[in-house]
Amino acid sequence: MGENKEKTDPKNRTNDFAEGSMWKNILLMAIPMTVAQLVQVFYNLVDRIYIGHMGADASLALTGLGLNFPIISLITAFCLLFSSGGAPLCSIERGRGNHERAEKLLGNCFVLLMITGVVLMVILYVFMRPILYTFGASDATYVYAADYLRIYLLGTLFVMTATGMNMFINSQGFGRIGMATTLLGAVCNIILDPIFIFVLGWGVRGAAAATVISQGISAAWALHFLLSDKAIYKIKKKWLRLDDGKLILQVLGLGLSGFVMAVTNSLTQIVCNAMLQRWGGDLYVGAMTILNSVREVFTLAAQGITQGAQPVLGYNYGAHEYKRVKKGIQFMSLVTISYTVVIWAVINLFPHPFIAMFTKDADLITLAAPALKIFFGGFFMMSLQFSGQATFVALGYSRHAVFFSLLRKAFIVVPLTLLLPGFLGVDGVFYAEPVSNYIGGTACYVAMLLTVWPRLSGKKSVGNSKAD
Repeated sequence: MGENKEKTDPKNRTNDFAEGSMWKNILLMAIPMTVAQLVQVFYNLVDRIYIGHMGADASLALTGLGLNFPIISLITAFCLLFSSGGAPLCSIERGRGNHERAEKLLGNCFVLLMITGVVLMVILYVFMRPILYTFGASDATYVYAADYLRIYLLGTLFVMTATGMNMFINSQGFGRIGMATTLLGAVCNIILDPIFIFVLGWGVRGAAAATVISQGISAAWALHFLLSDKAIYKIKKKWLRLDDGKLILQVLGLGLSGFVMAVTNSLTQIVCNAMLQRWGGDLYVGAMTILNSVREVFTLAAQGITQGAQPVLGYNYGAHEYKRVKKGIQFMSLVTISYTVVIWAVINLFPHPFIAMFTKDADLITLAAPALKIFFGGFFMMSLQFSGQATFVALGYSRHAVFFSLLRKAFIVVPLTLLLPGFLGVDGVFYAEPVSNYIGGTACYVAMLLTVWPRLSGKKSVGNSKAD
């Protein structure tokens, strides 16, 4: 009787990932999410492209904008703490038919995102100056960095809502709605950027204002959907109370992986900027801004594939369809590996066009082009990190996900960034990235095969999922 009720429940019949082939289900999620990721990249890069072509002070302005990357990564980290923890659990609970708990996860995570957003905004405003100088600002670049950040922080709650809640939209199988969340903000930003930066003459402040308005539009769209009857799980007043400590700890345990990944990314950017300032000066910090921007373009496309696979893998794992989960992991890995190999080859053959997108400064182009080839030297190995990490998160292997988030950035990149310049000069900062990709990517994927694969094959695994 209970089984029949579950099968006829509309929440089970909508976006049922247990039906059809795994690769089709993954593509149905991954294609709109990948498009959204690519648009998101362009959305973010528009600011840098316009600022990099502003005029006489363009290089300083671009460097100042780059100094804000660690702060933006920090805000993203807290967003991921709750969204990348709650959304996969929501998929798993939906696969198990626990709809009330899935909806409670959505409501609780929304409250946590809002509280954290307010706290972050206040702290970053109060300590803005010492933070930016710690992150590698000079007297010449601080002005531009602060002008951008003062306005950007006004949209902190918009970022938390648009990014965080969009993951819950995708976890319910509404990939196109999730894509629209990003598209709306991107189109708005692309239109407003040149108006605010050039027509009104606001410079970096105009770029920040355009970003805040765009994020607000994306946030409004996401909230409108999650309050409507079109959503499988909605934001409801009764689930806005943080009265379930076990549920919150479960979210934090799994979300710690995404949080650690973003925090360590922020830490890496801080250390890189500081070492580049010490060994090379403002021009090298500007070069790293461009390198990070190019990597962002190609990394987010791969993440669109792995993030699109997560709700499909989580749903089938919750429904104990382990053979389907294995097929999904194989497909995700194959696509991601193929993609990163192609991109690695393109960057090695044609580095200059990617640098020229962001600057007309001949000295900066000459410096950044060879650095880009070094920086991308192990990019294809990141596919193993992406696939292994996505599997751990999707199936609720929180401890493994956290460890491998820490391993590549905190335990490998940061120490190498500090040590290698002593042997290789300023190029040592750029070599730290590919070395970490080889070590971290291999370790993460092999560990996934040793822990997750035996369990999915009906054998005893080395580690257990806390979500199971």
